[in-house]
Amino acid sequence: MMVAMGIGRFAFTPILPLMQRDLGISHGMAGWVASLNYAGYLAGALLCAVWPRVLRSRCVNVSALVASIVTTLLMGATQSPAGWGVLRLMAGVSSAILFVVIAIEVTEILQRSRHNSWSSALYGGIGLGIALSGAVVPLLDRVGGWSAAWLGMGALSIVLAVAGVLVAGKRRSAVAVPDAVSTGKGRLVGICRLAIAYFLEGVGYIVSATFLVTMIAHTPGLERFASWSWVVVGLAAAPSTVIWQRIACRIGLRATLTSAYLLQACGILLSSVAVQAFSAGLAAVIFGGTFLGIVALAMGEGGRRAGSEGRRAAAILTVCFGAGQVVGPPLAGLLADQQGGFTLPLLLAGSVVALGGLLVATDRNFSS
Repeated sequence: MMVAMGIGRFAFTPILPLMQRDLGISHGMAGWVASLNYAGYLAGALLCAVWPRVLRSRCVNVSALVASIVTTLLMGATQSPAGWGVLRLMAGVSSAILFVVIAIEVTEILQRSRHNSWSSALYGGIGLGIALSGAVVPLLDRVGGWSAAWLGMGALSIVLAVAGVLVAGKRRSAVAVPDAVSTGKGRLVGICRLAIAYFLEGVGYIVSATFLVTMIAHTPGLERFASWSWVVVGLAAAPSTVIWQRIACRIGLRATLTSAYLLQACGILLSSVAVQAFSAGLAAVIFGGTFLGIVALAMGEGGRRAGSEGRRAAAILTVCFGAGQVVGPPLAGLLADQQGGFTLPLLLAGSVVALGGLLVATDRNFSS
């Protein structure tokens, strides 16, 4: 998760201001490059949804891991926007495949060992990868600017991947995916409203996930805090999935997920007016402390509702989330160029997330 998501997907956020500084790329171009990554993520999720047997292919899974690393390395070896787009597209496909297969594998192992209450901790790996990239990118920047940042993160991915493969090698069986997936649609109908809310989360959260460091870097007086804001996001995100799961056990899943949506919407709105380190830091903490919690809770609830269709439900929810992510960055980037800042994109993003929270609050399919 640290390699595929924390670095493979989200290292773009702290490196983006360096690319804009050294190469002069616009917010709009940055948004389109980011959107291609999320389009690749959507394509990978669709592949998992329509061809679930891919999840048990060792060749496909290893290839996805290698592609995640190689595309990160190659980002620092070209200055072509088209090349960046292709690489981010490929990285998106690989990260989606790895995300779904890792989520399934770990969840099933924990269920068999009766430790399924810890399944949400898996997503903390994304937060650790985010924090690591936020801490290391400024050091790499001093070595060789934006290019060294990409190359360094790629090298770090190799180290982490080797460590992960060595640990995972102790378990040799592949993910058990049935040859024929049940077509019982009744179990999947119940996730419709949840899927829409998850789509809205994808649209709204991705604006901060893509441009947070850039926004802070362009705020007078906060330039030095920019890269560290991503560390704050990662450190807040890492334990958040377990914390939100514990809250759900106390007050119920619907109330917890609604609270996470609305809190994130407030954090996004706060970031639109943050001009001091405290308010920017608080916005980063709120964002980091909610987005992975929403992912973990929504994915878990989708699996619960779908029953035997849990694997397909996970892929469907990931598709909806991915579709939302494709919409957000290019629109936010274009609006930021036209408006001379991110105030309007953030207001729209916060409103979209709040709407998602309203859908969750009125969803009667929750068991609690």
